[in-house]
Amino acid sequence: MGRVLLRAVFVLALPAVLIAVWWAASSGSVNPYWPPLRTILTTFPDVWTADRLRSDVLPSVLRLLGGYATAAVVGVALGTVIGSYRRVRALCEPVLEFLRAVPPPVLVPVIMLFAGIGNSMKVVVIASGCVWPILLNTVEGVRAVDSVMLETARSYGITGAARLRSLVLPSAGPQIFAGLRQALSIGIILMVISEMFAASNGIGFTVVQFQRSFAIPDMWTGILVLGLLGFVLSVVFQLVERRVLAWYHGLRASTRRSA
Repeated sequence: MGRVLLRAVFVLALPAVLIAVWWAASSGSVNPYWPPLRTILTTFPDVWTADRLRSDVLPSVLRLLGGYATAAVVGVALGTVIGSYRRVRALCEPVLEFLRAVPPPVLVPVIMLFAGIGNSMKVVVIASGCVWPILLNTVEGVRAVDSVMLETARSYGITGAARLRSLVLPSAGPQIFAGLRQALSIGIILMVISEMFAASNGIGFTVVQFQRSFAIPDMWTGILVLGLLGFVLSVVFQLVERRVLAWYHGLRASTRRSA
């Protein structure tokens, strides 16, 4: 119990300090573009009602999850194939480096031509940016699988899907989750950017509408919603990661104790 409380203090200490600094720095502000934090917090419940959460936050979260899940499936599948075969990796590496260097926001107008301006466009934009850290980390994770373990599995007749499920993916799991963590933050950014183009709802659309109508405190509340969404998704991701990689964290803890 004491360890959980100490961890909670460490997690909440820095946000509490930043909020206190923001409150103190903005308390006497008369700048219309930099309203006091108390004004923003007072405005928050009036802006983000249950109806607005359903009409704007829920669609944004669904688009993010759709694009993120698509990127995860494609990235892990392609990364496993590319990382497992040296010739495939040599063939694909120049193309992957070229495509990775193209910023996903630049592709939004191109994607709009093929996918339209509906939800499918936004999901594709999110997936196009999230897939690269997942793909590249999966490739590196699969490449780093211990060759002795691979040979041992082959000698025992463990091949194909069984080897993939029992050895390759678990061994590459920490690296894959590192890519998934990077992709999550990229996905939130692309979710907002995609909703600024020909959208009729979503958090990004709402923030832009507030900015265009000079409802500055309302705009700041939208930024707070994005921060809270990112925090909640990060906590959920950590819980999932700790559950899936429990063996890995246990191994690291035992190694530190023995050292």
